[in-house]
Amino acid sequence: MRERRADLVVVGAGIVGLAHAYHASRAGYEVLVVDRDELAVGASVRNFGHICTTAQAGRILELARPAREDWIEAGADAGFPVLQCGTTVVARSAAELAVLEQFAVARPGEAELLDPAEARQRLGFSPAGLTGAASLPLDLRVDAPTAIPALARLLAERGVGFLRRTNVLDVGEECVFTNRGRIRADRVVVAVGHDVDRLLPGLAEEAEVRRCRLRMLEVEAPGGIRVDPAVLTGTSMLRYEGLAAQPAASLVREEVAASAPRLLEAGVNLMLTQRPDGRLVLGDTHAYGVTETPFEDEADDVLLLSEFERLLGSPLTVRRRWRGVYASSPLDPFLVAEPIPGVTVAAVTTGVGMTTAFGLARTVLAEELVTG
Repeated sequence: MRERRADLVVVGAGIVGLAHAYHASRAGYEVLVVDRDELAVGASVRNFGHICTTAQAGRILELARPAREDWIEAGADAGFPVLQCGTTVVARSAAELAVLEQFAVARPGEAELLDPAEARQRLGFSPAGLTGAASLPLDLRVDAPTAIPALARLLAERGVGFLRRTNVLDVGEECVFTNRGRIRADRVVVAVGHDVDRLLPGLAEEAEVRRCRLRMLEVEAPGGIRVDPAVLTGTSMLRYEGLAAQPAASLVREEVAASAPRLLEAGVNLMLTQRPDGRLVLGDTHAYGVTETPFEDEADDVLLLSEFERLLGSPLTVRRRWRGVYASSPLDPFLVAEPIPGVTVAAVTTGVGMTTAFGLARTVLAEELVTG
């Protein structure tokens, strides 16, 4: 390959990399995206497609809010649906309902409390033991396996270059070394998620980047039910900081520890979304380590299925199973570093890449977006 050049080279064509390309190209920069695969196969297509804005807090919420608007605009431009049908958070105990009541007070206008009848109507099914729910109307949904390729096609139509099936071997000041040759660049953004340790191991170790391994399932919707919103449950109240910060969340944790400790041991966030074809995406478990084990424990799938059969009140037929993997760090939900002049590493180091990537790209490229 002849030596190529671009204003900005983005390493990685997942949602974080594409978000950087999206903002940089709109600002008038010549952008080249380099990726080792011929199509998106990583965390960006193995998720729920849930743009979970409202339940966040702190820095995550700060980045999620502008990212929400970017998703709406990108979807309109690229021609993929961005569903503005919100999230329904289900409560099945007094403690869970108390979390939702406290959250609604803490975030006025962002959460609507629902009584059981209203919740059933919103959900499209009737969870056993339902005590109430909250609707989070600002949240969005996309179908990740189709939205990510559509976004890449939009960028290509706008002049962004893509160099697929190409491994980046090293990065340096104003250059990227690949197995197809060298690329010159004024600036480089490395957006490879958990694989940052393959390219910059010292930085990954310093930031304590690990791999979070998930189990997810796709099932037939029992009885052909239609579930418009994303659905969160009591375990979700322990994972999303906006909900977990409420005083009653400690009572929810005690309840789960007493009645279903395996959910905590497996790090389960019991939630679901629906695909355009009607199938339900269910998940998910969480396990952490620098290196993934190749072995899957059937007990995790059994746990998820049993909990969802209880939630939905029906036996479920599994059509697909998969492993999700994303970057995680106990230090910070975002890794932004400049290990080499002109080279920025940008990663979402918790499970909110789809929710925050556009907002993260705005901050990383802040100077370019002002001057471009």
